[in-house]
Amino acid sequence: MEKYLDETLSVQERAEALTDAMTVEEQASQLRYDAPEIKRLGIPAYNWWNEGLHGLARSGTATMFPQAIGLAAMFDTKLVEKAGEITSEETRAKYAQYAKHGDRDIYKGLTLWAPNINIFRDPRWGRGHETYGEDPYLTAENGKAYVRGLQGEGKTLRTAACAKHFAVHSGPEALRHEFNAEVSEKDLEETYLPAFEALVKEAHVEGVMGAYNRVNGEASCASKMLMEKLRSWGFDGYFVSDCWAIQDFHQHHGLTKTPVDSAALALKTGCDVNCGCTYVNLLAALDEGLITKEDIRKACVHLMRTRIRLGMFDKESEYDIPYSFVSCKENKKISLECAERSMVLLKNNGILPLDESRIKTIAVIGPNSTGTAALEGNYNGTADRYVTFLEGIQNRFSGRVLYAEGCHLYKDRVSGLAKAGDRYAEAVIAAENADAVVLCVGLDATIEGEEGDTGNEFSSGDKKDLRLPESQRILIKKVMETGKPVIIVCAAGSSVNTECEPDALLHVWYPGSEGGTALAEILFGDISPSGKLPVTFYETADKLPDFTDYSMKNRTYRYAHDNILFPFGYGLTYSRVICEAVEYKDGKASVKVFNDGTYDVEDVIQLYIKDSSPYAAPNPVLCGFERIKLRAGESRSVTVSIPERAFTSVDENGTRKRFSDSFTLYAGTHQPDKLSAVLSSTECAVTEIKF
Repeated sequence: MEKYLDETLSVQERAEALTDAMTVEEQASQLRYDAPEIKRLGIPAYNWWNEGLHGLARSGTATMFPQAIGLAAMFDTKLVEKAGEITSEETRAKYAQYAKHGDRDIYKGLTLWAPNINIFRDPRWGRGHETYGEDPYLTAENGKAYVRGLQGEGKTLRTAACAKHFAVHSGPEALRHEFNAEVSEKDLEETYLPAFEALVKEAHVEGVMGAYNRVNGEASCASKMLMEKLRSWGFDGYFVSDCWAIQDFHQHHGLTKTPVDSAALALKTGCDVNCGCTYVNLLAALDEGLITKEDIRKACVHLMRTRIRLGMFDKESEYDIPYSFVSCKENKKISLECAERSMVLLKNNGILPLDESRIKTIAVIGPNSTGTAALEGNYNGTADRYVTFLEGIQNRFSGRVLYAEGCHLYKDRVSGLAKAGDRYAEAVIAAENADAVVLCVGLDATIEGEEGDTGNEFSSGDKKDLRLPESQRILIKKVMETGKPVIIVCAAGSSVNTECEPDALLHVWYPGSEGGTALAEILFGDISPSGKLPVTFYETADKLPDFTDYSMKNRTYRYAHDNILFPFGYGLTYSRVICEAVEYKDGKASVKVFNDGTYDVEDVIQLYIKDSSPYAAPNPVLCGFERIKLRAGESRSVTVSIPERAFTSVDENGTRKRFSDSFTLYAGTHQPDKLSAVLSSTECAVTEIKF
């Protein structure tokens, strides 16, 4: 028996034995994302590139969960972990069948390049909806949960998660191949690196992916500073470049002259596998003395180690998951739960929940009423059944449902032969003949998404402003002029200002295949909305710092001081949950909560801390949260853990430690700012902590 097949040896010993059985040419071939078969050693071909951001992606049918930003809006790490678990189990089930049929193509492996734990620092960034929002703590907690779900707790990894994009990466998309993100030591430690550190140290994430841009002059995929961070955190997985990022070294960044130089720089610095084609030059780099055989061997050992951890060379698989598990009823039920908990009620003058005894006809209007793209987001799989917003309402409502498209998502007409505004009249007529209007507007991944991966004709995937497209703004104005009650349902992965005052406003993100069912349940009061904003909604992009400015000044709820439309952490329910008191002892906060209303609800208790240190963020910072259920009139105490890290801050040199012994702790269903208190009609409880 070959030594690398001996399951009594350590993973490291097996990986070294397998690598040392290869020639240097064979080792180099395994450093490509599309690694070829080595027949003489029984090593099958393997494609490292697979996606699983919110369900198995790009591999045909799979359970589709809400986009990552929607998962973050749940403030529910247990459910995020469950989504990750289902994603990995479906990946395993399909991988086994693909392998049985000799299909080892892209998007069919066990290395899932998720989660995206970049900080959504600017609402114009098109890929922001792939993230868990703007807060480092919330991002880390959700990221760890998703990694735990993906990787499992077995002897072998169920799938290998990958933290991306390391690091300091959040647009602009149009400049990403040439852009140098300049960032201070303080912002690095305080904002951009904490989630990556947490996923490496606490969740033991197997993979890390570099970003396209430079960071303080160094390529993210060949940064000595970033690689040293990984080493100091004890990372022992594999490092992969973003796709075709290494060719940017010589084509756009000007760091090297040739592809051979770029391959050498990446490998020497610590990039194990190249998503792209530049590593075909590794043997040339070896011949020119730019790298050594040991450089190639070291990277190959890392990659074989991951494949062994996934059980790829074991006699029997630890995971025997039948194909029937893929997109089964039980999995779709979890997707529905995620959609229900992710939707955020931003405004409600009392029209919601809808009273079916008074409303007999509803008009469902808007370009996102019937589109599956409004459910999907990006990096998505294909659901075997979609429930659109229109279908969800039709399935739930016993009265008459009128439908009108209203307008194109962003063009000035739906029919190419018609005059501009060819669907407005129908929308107005439908509204006039209804007792209430559900107006489904927003964006989809053709407007906000990844450069080169979206049809966005405006800003390479980024948004140029925070407004809806003009076609939709006109539609809203015309429908609201009818005087009928209007509920706006906005599907988008980011901050949007609808610039109107509807009777109710729901932000539903990209809620997955069950989004229409979840929306209808909320509209008719079957459940209460309970999502919270994981990002700040700003009034206008005009007052934001320059998109290319990576300083945190006046960015996110921790540093913003104006221009706020809806605050981070905000979201209404059909009741009013009051945090009456909070006490702190030994790392835990005890919060007395009361449901001062007539609806049973779920809500999120949020803890924020204000450090008296001069190095602390100017605004209170999230340090704990707990999703709870409360019956109407119920009162009880909730215990929420607070990490020791919450009592630290970061100085200008990037040093993190406790700089003070005085803290203020707030507990509420929102952050302790004036606008949240006004919008929610509740105040936060507060206590002082002294050490």
